[in-house]
Amino acid sequence: MQKSLLKEIILEQQKDIQKKDQGIIRDNLKDLKKYFKLPHALVISGIRRVGKSTLLLQIMKHYYLDKCYYFNFEDERLLDFQISDFNLLYETLNELFGEKKVFFFDEIENVKGWENFVRRMQERGYKFFLTGSNATLLSKELGTKLTGRYIANELYPFSFQEFLKFQGYPLKSNIFHYTSERAKIKKFFYKYLKIGGMPEYLKYKEIEVLKKVYENILYRDISARYEIKEVKALRELTLYYLSNLASPFSYNKLKNILKLGSVNTVKSYTQYLENSYLIFTINLYSYSLKQQFIAPKKVYCIDNGIANSISFKFSQNKGSYLENLVLIELKRKGYEIYYYKTKNNLEIDFIIRKGSKIQQIIQVTQDLNNPDTRKREIKSLVQTMQELNLNCGLILTEDEKETIHINGKTIKVLPIYQWLLKDNEIIRTKLK
Repeated sequence: MQKSLLKEIILEQQKDIQKKDQGIIRDNLKDLKKYFKLPHALVISGIRRVGKSTLLLQIMKHYYLDKCYYFNFEDERLLDFQISDFNLLYETLNELFGEKKVFFFDEIENVKGWENFVRRMQERGYKFFLTGSNATLLSKELGTKLTGRYIANELYPFSFQEFLKFQGYPLKSNIFHYTSERAKIKKFFYKYLKIGGMPEYLKYKEIEVLKKVYENILYRDISARYEIKEVKALRELTLYYLSNLASPFSYNKLKNILKLGSVNTVKSYTQYLENSYLIFTINLYSYSLKQQFIAPKKVYCIDNGIANSISFKFSQNKGSYLENLVLIELKRKGYEIYYYKTKNNLEIDFIIRKGSKIQQIIQVTQDLNNPDTRKREIKSLVQTMQELNLNCGLILTEDEKETIHINGKTIKVLPIYQWLLKDNEIIRTKLK
């Protein structure tokens, strides 16, 4: 690669990063701080436009001001950048800014073999902060060359708390004790439920921002990278998933519905979508791994706003969007998540596990006003608690709060907006 072009790109990026707005401080920043003194590379991954570059900027400006190099590989002029060009990049950075011991690399996965350079420089005492948008590419490369030398962290769209900060709403202690404050929180919650937490969309309020993320994932991150010729089939499958949030699916049925060539095609396309962080799938909770694999999965989207911008079904499927929102929060907290079917075929939305222990079981519903709904949700939880030998369960609703005692079991009912802002304290309660 020509050194003159590389120098031009570096200087342009340096100018851009200095002008870039830091935005609101992300919650991840405080979680990551404890790793800064370690020699390990810190790898931040997540969907396109979720704010990975902004988080890098916040780390740079708060902790490494004038002590680091920054370079973004998401630049069309770098299509010919090879692993052999890393030495030239380092040399050019050194000439422009002097010797520094910390590198910030955006979208590093775009360069095949990047991990070799990182490992070599780590051995010489250099620190790396890296971002990427493809889970499999990152994990494969990190696992083969940087085993034990990196710490991974996933960045999600704004949490509800971050959303409130962005909207300029100051969180206060005991906010749920005041009717006026609850009303404000609920108003913001319904907005968040529908438009999601993608930072750039919240800033510009242009639906095209979300559609562009979607298009780039389908065409740049998946179709081009995996050389998919049947783009129409990929698009139809993605639309099906985003239009059926929180619904069970099987690869075989989708193959028939969408007339895709084979089950393996559906599996591969689904894996690509998960790798890009656009969707998540969860398995049935079962002590039998075989049963987990063969049972239908349930599908969710990384952001309600993206799903709504593509499928336009929010008003008809509000309950599914509520469940999707809870799933995103559980993923953000790093839990293992499953759904569950009782012996008499009653369904539980989420089984939450960390390590070998179940932390909580959760049902999500709009409300419990309808007697049939109330009876069904309580029956499902009680049956599950009996089968799994648990004493507590949780129902999350739009705006209800109570404690139900039945058959020696306890069921907490909470509004989702309150659960989102109380750091999921109910989940952390150990079940006996």
